Amino acid sequence: MQKILIPTDFSENAWNAIDYAMQLFRNKRCTFYLLNTYTPVIPSSRFMAKMIDGVSIVDAVRETSERGLQKTVQRIKTKYGNPNHRFETISSFNLLVEEVKDVVETFGIHLVITGTKGASGVDEVFMGSNTVRIIKTTKKCPILAIPYHFEYVTPTEIAFATDFNRFYTTSELEPLLQMAKMFNATVRIVHVQYGIKALTELQQFNLNMLRRYLGDVEHYVHTVSELSSVSHTLETFSKELGIHLLAMLNYQHSYMEKMTREPIIKRTAFHTQIPLLVIPELGMEGVASTEKEEEPSVEAHN
Repeated sequence: MQKILIPTDFSENAWNAIDYAMQLFRNKRCTFYLLNTYTPVIPSSRFMAKMIDGVSIVDAVRETSERGLQKTVQRIKTKYGNPNHRFETISSFNLLVEEVKDVVETFGIHLVITGTKGASGVDEVFMGSNTVRIIKTTKKCPILAIPYHFEYVTPTEIAFATDFNRFYTTSELEPLLQMAKMFNATVRIVHVQYGIKALTELQQFNLNMLRRYLGDVEHYVHTVSELSSVSHTLETFSKELGIHLLAMLNYQHSYMEKMTREPIIKRTAFHTQIPLLVIPELGMEGVASTEKEEEPSVEAHN
């Protein structure tokens, strides 16, 4: 995980994700790509101002974006000053979700880290809408979603939620294995069932393969009964076992897909209280893209 993308809107929620990332990878050589997108309203009426003090609205917003990114980099360097870390900034006139997808492909990003502050009140959702959209559209690398107010804890207890209905490839499990080995973590495989019943032959085969992939990583299998929803069940499990990081694969009919589709009344209890590692369905393609011989310049992407 050498190339890490962190979208930021300069909020404290976004800073909390950056803060987590700096501590999580403090002993690793990384390039962090800090991304800010902006979409100023383009005046369509002759009665609307196109200029502010002689500067076009688009130019003014772009300058604010670029200045904010430089301030963020300076804040990181002042707090951490880690020689293992280098930073690139990307300021883009684009929609966030589209730009994340483009940057992941252009720069061969290995991991996207984002804050997850959702809406409030009756509209409160299991994660912020941008985070959910990023998870649904980013198909080539894992997403690590960091809850607002979550204070960094070394992830020595990792839960991997799965129903064993799908075969896992080594490339898909690589992010989980890397994280577990990096922190000498215990992996707790958690299977949520609606009514406890024996595994099918296929499920048992997939579980055996999963355990083989985990190899010498300490791991345990937990089967739990579904409470009011999958998300509520996983939240309760994570609290009871002191889980520091929850990981899951995102594919059709997976827990991740179910959680993003659960009726809002069911998932309000799940506020991503711990970091969530969402691994995309890769098949045999491998994690992210293979390293390009020559890394493209960030400037050309602005």
